[in-house]
Amino acid sequence: MRDPDKARRHLPAAVELVAGDITDRGSLDRAFKGVSVAYHAAGLPEQWLKDVGRFQRVNVEGTRNMVEAALAAKVERFVYTSTIDVFQAAPSQEYDENSPIDPSPKGTAYERSKQDADRVVVEALARGLHAIFIHPSALYGPGPAGSPGINDFILKVKNHQMPALLPGGMPVVHSRDVGLGQVFAEDRPAGSRYILSESYVDLTHLAWIVGHALGRKDIPRVLPLWLATLVSEAGERWANVSGRPPLIPRGQLHFLQWKARPRNNKARKELRWVPTLFRDGVRATVALLTGQPVADVPGEDAAARSGPA
Repeated sequence: MRDPDKARRHLPAAVELVAGDITDRGSLDRAFKGVSVAYHAAGLPEQWLKDVGRFQRVNVEGTRNMVEAALAAKVERFVYTSTIDVFQAAPSQEYDENSPIDPSPKGTAYERSKQDADRVVVEALARGLHAIFIHPSALYGPGPAGSPGINDFILKVKNHQMPALLPGGMPVVHSRDVGLGQVFAEDRPAGSRYILSESYVDLTHLAWIVGHALGRKDIPRVLPLWLATLVSEAGERWANVSGRPPLIPRGQLHFLQWKARPRNNKARKELRWVPTLFRDGVRATVALLTGQPVADVPGEDAAARSGPA
């Protein structure tokens, strides 16, 4: 990690921390000494950056550095966290790991960088890298604060900073479940892919669940798609001048309109992966983010017992 002090706040004391940066190959070579299994989950998940080249430098070239360092260190397993965005699926269509990886460039710089990074890892398979691919959907729950996402959405609803909802929705998964899935997949055959996603939820339903957990009944209205598109386009033009993120990034609106539904049957069957129900995970996340005592997430015991025997 780039900041060991920050990482220490999120990791147990028994974890050995090593400073490094995926854009610095030398730091990775030092970090990989004595490593048998590598988990590559670093990247930029933002839907807008003024310098779009950062997506390539971090998501693509950073992944290439990780691959080369892993090959040089002869690691036994390389668990790569990709994204559901790389799959090819029509709007509102169901898809799974047998669906093709989309060969045509997708609609945002982020998506295109993840497509390129996926190809980097695929090419390394032929060079002997024992890589396993993890494809999570939109994460929420405990973890380092960073890019806007469902946790940010929860806080904005809590603080009455969400005057309106965007149209559309997204597949979701609890962050702890992704961590478990990554570990469970470690011993799978090279080239295996696993979608980690619990369910699909539209933003209206998400706002209702969050509001219910907060004891509120008011749900923000939904912007018409035409108006959201207009605000997004105008905001992106101004963002390119001001350098400040737009109110509605085009990539975010693009993702919310995809509405494709990933299936998690393979992870459930082969990894014995049991995801946290969304309504339960959101309640625990609301408690976590609002400083309330956090009760055990329902279903946690079942998930903890899951995984390959």
